[in-house]
Amino acid sequence: MTTLTEPVSDQSTALDVPRLRVVLMCDVMAGEQDRFLRAYEQLRHQVAAVPGHVSDQLCQSIEDPSQWLITSEWESAQPFLSWVDSEAHREMVKPLHGCVRDTRSLRFSIMRETAGDYTYDGPDPVADGTVRHALTFTVKPGSEAEVARILAGYTSPKARVDAHTRLLRTSLFMQGNRVVRAVEVSGDLGAALRHVAQQPEVRAVEEAINPYLEEARDLNNPDSARAFFMRAALPAVHHIASSGKPSGAVHRYALRYPVRPGHGAAAAGLLARQDRLAVEERTALVASTVFHRDDVVVRVIDLAVPAEAEPALALGVVGPRAAGVLARLVELDEHHDLRTSAGITRCLSDIGMQLVTDRSAQDA
Repeated sequence: MTTLTEPVSDQSTALDVPRLRVVLMCDVMAGEQDRFLRAYEQLRHQVAAVPGHVSDQLCQSIEDPSQWLITSEWESAQPFLSWVDSEAHREMVKPLHGCVRDTRSLRFSIMRETAGDYTYDGPDPVADGTVRHALTFTVKPGSEAEVARILAGYTSPKARVDAHTRLLRTSLFMQGNRVVRAVEVSGDLGAALRHVAQQPEVRAVEEAINPYLEEARDLNNPDSARAFFMRAALPAVHHIASSGKPSGAVHRYALRYPVRPGHGAAAAGLLARQDRLAVEERTALVASTVFHRDDVVVRVIDLAVPAEAEPALALGVVGPRAAGVLARLVELDEHHDLRTSAGITRCLSDIGMQLVTDRSAQDA
């Protein structure tokens, strides 16, 4: 049987960082296809030079010649997300703006692949029908209490979005001036986020915190709003839950790990492996979701006991090997020695985020 104290590695594996497939659907304007092709010809060589890019294809519909599809493959989500939010990307795609009527971008983790004798089995797919996503941003130092008050005071939007989509839960945390909002949706995440953004009570809260944001945004400007929320996106890279239903209260926590520069993927992979083992060993871990982007790693957990009762489990490191690996991936001082129970307890306390609000959406 696998044990929680088995040797662990601080290196990311294919199971921890699946490759990414990006699909861009383009509706090209009548008479602009030659211009579109020239723009793509220039763009594809520029994109090929972006670190993390693997390949891309341009496809045309055999039923509607105005419909085009650009697919690209990336080593993982992180290099793509870093590039797509950059000023370089915005400049790079400008030649497409005048010849494309509409676009839609979809991103997929590659979970399974068969090519001749070659097979690839990626991480376990999410099978509970719930989509998990988070947004993170910072507010001006000194405004934290007021921002927490505003964010805690909103009225939950209606749960029903459409026939296929429902809002399930929103958990909002703060640590210093860092805000993390984690959402759970059944159905179409994009439809749910657009629905929430249109609700008057939500819009009022977003407008109220605008003066306190470190990064200015204008929600009345679609480009400004889109750029802000793209940069704030914190994707869920791992989720696992126990099969049994806890008999008592479940406690929700969020931890933001002080990752060393360049070690975000490794830290997220370690935490994912530890949580998988914790569920297999039937510990007090009810569920865990790891959110990761660049060097921001946030782990939201549900425990059947208070975190202080199982500090190593709550931190995501049970056993000296896992604690030693995590210590090499994060910035810690001598007061957070993960080789000791006192150091683990102090680390758990210091990286834990304050729960501002945790609520389910109201039924229609």
